[in-house]
Amino acid sequence: MSGQGPRFRVAIPARYASTRLPGKPLRLLAGRTLLEHVYRRASASGALEVVIATDDPRIQAAAEQFGAPVCLTSSAHLSGTDRLAEVAERYAWPEDAIVVNLQGDEPQMPPALMRQVAAELERHPAAGIATACARIRQAAEAFDPNAVKVARDREGFALYFSRAPLPWHREAFRAAGGRPDELPADTAWFRHIGLYAYRVAVLRRFPRLEPAPLERAEALEQLRALWHGIRIYVAEATEAPPPGVDTEADLARVAAGLAASEQQVERG
Repeated sequence: MSGQGPRFRVAIPARYASTRLPGKPLRLLAGRTLLEHVYRRASASGALEVVIATDDPRIQAAAEQFGAPVCLTSSAHLSGTDRLAEVAERYAWPEDAIVVNLQGDEPQMPPALMRQVAAELERHPAAGIATACARIRQAAEAFDPNAVKVARDREGFALYFSRAPLPWHREAFRAAGGRPDELPADTAWFRHIGLYAYRVAVLRRFPRLEPAPLERAEALEQLRALWHGIRIYVAEATEAPPPGVDTEADLARVAAGLAASEQQVERG
């Protein structure tokens, strides 16, 4: 890798419909839409280009208003990954190019973390995908099904992702009746951070893969990649993001911390 850092692109899948927060990408935070905040984060990452991928003309119009390139994709896609695969085809990105998938509800994603996952994928040729994780310190988070856990091998490649506590510490958890107040110090737990870097060849292949039984059971799309033999490198994040935006309470939380995070973006 050159001293200038990895060469990568960022694609931001954005959909208007949201069960808990309708019209989420266009909700306002400090005078800008949620989507514009996400776009500004991506633009600060050093990416070669940043593209918003959507099937909704309202999102297209809003994105073009703040100067973002937009790829209007099919409305038939079942996931953001499928949408990004269409973008890669439409833009004719090379097979070996690296694309970071940044969700459209992550207005506080550190630009440094986008660079990190892209660099890790560039650095690990055996991986088709790279992502990130953060250490879990609290037992409540380890047992929270909304916090996805990941187990890695000694080289940092993913063994499994789960909504259940992973790993299950047999002795300590049994002694605590199955739900400890504290995690034992002799084992590390990691929360998966949903930021992915793909090689374009893998991104184009992914929508054609049959969904895996484990994926259906856990409702975790990344298990499809493992099921079909695509290796995922998982780096411990140098800078972990706060949770994304799913509810009105999340909007209020992000608005409260936005001034400080915007200063971090401007510093790079």
